Amino acid sequence: MATNFDEVKELVKSLPAKKIAIVCANDVEVLAAIREAKDQGLADAILTGDEKEIRGLAEEKKIDITDFEVINEPDMVKAATLCCALVRENKAQVIMKGLIDTSKFMRAVLNKETGLNKGGLISHVAAFEAPNYSKLLLVTDAAINVAPTLDDKVKIINNSVSFAKALGIETPLVACVAAVEKVNAKAMPATVDAALLAKMSDRNQITGCIVDGPFGLDNAICEESARIKKIVSPVAGKADIILCNDIESGNYLYKTLATLVKAKAGACVLGASAPIVLTSRADSHEAKFLSIVVATLSA
Repeated sequence: MATNFDEVKELVKSLPAKKIAIVCANDVEVLAAIREAKDQGLADAILTGDEKEIRGLAEEKKIDITDFEVINEPDMVKAATLCCALVRENKAQVIMKGLIDTSKFMRAVLNKETGLNKGGLISHVAAFEAPNYSKLLLVTDAAINVAPTLDDKVKIINNSVSFAKALGIETPLVACVAAVEKVNAKAMPATVDAALLAKMSDRNQITGCIVDGPFGLDNAICEESARIKKIVSPVAGKADIILCNDIESGNYLYKTLATLVKAKAGACVLGASAPIVLTSRADSHEAKFLSIVVATLSA
């Protein structure tokens, strides 16, 4: 089981090489990240977009792209559609957003005819290597599903469990977090969903993992906190996956871990026919690189 990103990279190196189709690759951080991934033997890439801009930027920033295939397609939307076709034809196994609006990128990816939409729910999962946690912590969903229903949360769990298993976690422990550890049906609907998901897990309606909740974040990841509050559960204090109630809580947690805690992070979107690397322009070089790593493993 991979407990940190160095071990994740070793897992990736042990698998057949994967290729990433990058949409609008005229982005210096994206080019630097895929260069690092290539140099470490983790991934290859096909660069699409305005070839003149891509090569000019690479030359200006002294990033060697001579061993990458470059396909000239200056139109952003057409470049995104082209990358989807490369994935569908198995010429690439991952798709990555470069310098293109997220809305245009996702519209192309989720197109039912020309994209990578396979009819399921897509969701964002982030892996964090935090200084005071003994293993990687997965957080979902911080970027895609705004206010997931109970059924949506089952699908989000399933997507994150598939990734956890790729990390070598045989039975992932999923903590459904809320503001309190007790069900409060009147004031806190999140606690009701958490309890229902736990019972669904008990009855094998959710398989391949152990789901429990509601938990406060502290007793989901700290055994001492769980002990003090007398919470008895195989998940308490040992969570592999944190299921957030909505995009606000997920996004706050993601950014808190990345900025205040300075945890290393890599994320991707799962549930389409191939992993999607959907990094923000504000993400660090390291985050873009590690997102390539985790998406490649997911593929």
